[in-house]
Amino acid sequence: MGEPAHFKGLIRLPLSLEGESRDFSHAAFGTPVVNAKLAALFQELAPHDVEVIPVAVDGHAGPYFILNALRKFTCIDTEASAEVDYWTEEDGLPEKVGKLFSISGMRIDTSKVGDAKVFRPSEWKGSFIVSEDIKDAMERAGITGAKFEAVTGPTTFDPVRRAETKRRGELWDQARIARRSVWRGLGTMSDDLYIPPVVGGPWPGERQNWIAVRRPDGGMLIVTDGLSDPFNDILDRPTAGFGLELAIETPEPLGEVWKSWPVHLLERVAYEVAEFEKLRVRLANGTLSMEVDGVGMPETLVTSEGRVAVLIGMETDSLPSRFTLPGGEVRLLTVKVLMPAELKWLLQQGTGTGAELIRRFTAAGETHLSRSWRQPVVS
Repeated sequence: MGEPAHFKGLIRLPLSLEGESRDFSHAAFGTPVVNAKLAALFQELAPHDVEVIPVAVDGHAGPYFILNALRKFTCIDTEASAEVDYWTEEDGLPEKVGKLFSISGMRIDTSKVGDAKVFRPSEWKGSFIVSEDIKDAMERAGITGAKFEAVTGPTTFDPVRRAETKRRGELWDQARIARRSVWRGLGTMSDDLYIPPVVGGPWPGERQNWIAVRRPDGGMLIVTDGLSDPFNDILDRPTAGFGLELAIETPEPLGEVWKSWPVHLLERVAYEVAEFEKLRVRLANGTLSMEVDGVGMPETLVTSEGRVAVLIGMETDSLPSRFTLPGGEVRLLTVKVLMPAELKWLLQQGTGTGAELIRRFTAAGETHLSRSWRQPVVS
């Protein structure tokens, strides 16, 4: 946020994927995590611009630190930036209207940042900006894991690309606004339920968004908001991307929604569905069970192999199964978390048993809702 952070006690970070350690890496939602070597470099070159907060990384001795920028400036030059999109009234979040929704090819006005060497733009706090001399020092030191993108110098866009960007933004907005109408019909949306987006990845528009909706009965519905975005490379007409969105609903209280297990589970499931066409083909023909990484999930849901299983596509009367966007029809597919015993039963029974599992759910009065614990419907 570009402000000092205040924590009580040691912070612990779970490791979601084992691999080669880096000097610079990101925890969830872009939080910079650095080793002692890089922390010392920042403290030497920008002592008034950063604080380093000790953290423990599971399975690694460290020491490691969160690298927190202490300063922020209103400094983005939107005219010089390549792609800029804003929240609109049609998105249904009045407090965000007029604020940046997405940006790429960012350019800043250096006259507005003074002598700062490390800071975040007030308009887009997800960006972590460092000065050229810090970048050079990191490269001389052989720092691993960091990637740099210029935010000063000549603009990177040309008139043709700007026209394409504008058209792409128009198509995205059409889809986003139409989806917002669907989401608002399912419950209450508010800034308190905001889930930070992620730029990049295998989604059709190369941006990953999630929406949280408070249901009339008090439960929480989390949906993907972009698997039906128009494809980036098709600008002559609206498209509906993969033609689907995913939804997970739970009656359990979640606290800070964006940190909750249903959000993280949906992220992992959505990535797999977006990445692998064979999964989308199978979903077009019915339900699909799959496993994802169980790191950070409730222990009651995690198998002995460290995985969590879900069933995608169980129908429900409480959510629309389909809705229409300017680019075509979209299926809304539920994601139901399975108990380890249910996954074991599916694997023992072999392919084609998803329908039988759904029949048992129905017989037991068990709906599409996901819970961190319940009685399995198989023995």
